[in-house]
Amino acid sequence: MWTWWPRPRVPEPLLSTNPVVSDTSPLISLAAVGRLSVLGDLYGEILVPDLVRDEYEIGRLASELTLAECPWIVVVRVNPNPSLPVALDPGETAAMSLALELSARAILLDERLGRRQAAQLGLPVVGTLGVLLRAKEQGLIPAVTPIVDEMIAHGIRIGTALRTLTLQQSGEYS
Repeated sequence: MWTWWPRPRVPEPLLSTNPVVSDTSPLISLAAVGRLSVLGDLYGEILVPDLVRDEYEIGRLASELTLAECPWIVVVRVNPNPSLPVALDPGETAAMSLALELSARAILLDERLGRRQAAQLGLPVVGTLGVLLRAKEQGLIPAVTPIVDEMIAHGIRIGTALRTLTLQQSGEYS
């Protein structure tokens, strides 16, 4: 006789073998604090539209990695989907176009309008703070708080409510 034990719930995007696509802001935020490698550790290969690479490289500080130095990042030429809203910035449009085309398991995206649009299109959205939470869950980083605070110190905009929620979810809020 066998006993059935429920399996731990794993979010659907992590079970899929489809690619993960990134917009510019998660790359910038993680590079600012020297944590760009977390993406490769978490997701393996990350697909980045050529337009997103260009946006990243234009704003990159000399001390930050180039995307060419990140073997887990693959730059893909993308023809933006003309049916996406014009209110999105070009990088978001390119990332969503690629994610839709490839049925991505997740799109890494931070901006509110872009996140809302991606969710309406049925794309699983993960923000930079969600990446950090998953990295902590998998033992890739010891704590979220110092990284979030370092991002804020580098000028990455993270509201007080979002910071508090993230730290609560990480079990680090006191």
